[in-house]
Amino acid sequence: MNSRLIYAAVVAASLLSSAAVMAADASGAKTREEVKAELADAIRTGNIADNEFAQPLNQLYPSRYPAPAVASARSRVEVKTELAAAVRSGHLVTDLEIPTVAERDTRLVAASGKTRAQVKAELAEAVRTGNIVDDETHLKLNELHPAQYRGQSASSGKAGNGGKA
Repeated sequence: MNSRLIYAAVVAASLLSSAAVMAADASGAKTREEVKAELADAIRTGNIADNEFAQPLNQLYPSRYPAPAVASARSRVEVKTELAAAVRSGHLVTDLEIPTVAERDTRLVAASGKTRAQVKAELAEAVRTGNIVDDETHLKLNELHPAQYRGQSASSGKAGNGGKA
């Protein structure tokens, strides 16, 4: 009789504990749609283990899956402030602020202090005197071909014979 009582107590305790576990599972149970969504996400990101290697697929084949998002150390406000400063300083041009040719030329004139005509005249003089750097040798053309630019000073770019070639 004693063994039957012990057996009954063990069975009652196991039933009570399993009932408690089932009640806990039922309160946090996921719907079928939630489970399907989690599975689809795991397949998409590669967070599902390969049976053969017991590693997630995104570790076995990292090039096949998108990189996980990394949290930024900066706050949203800091990033927006930095963006606004870059746009103000001209280091970044947004789609809404693409300047017209006239606006761009005006900005360049303000930055250099020269007009477009002055810059074009300087370029024509540099071409005439050979004061243009060759891309391959990194030497001025009047240094590479002195016979073509006779009387031209390689260092100053001015004519040595009163401007006559």
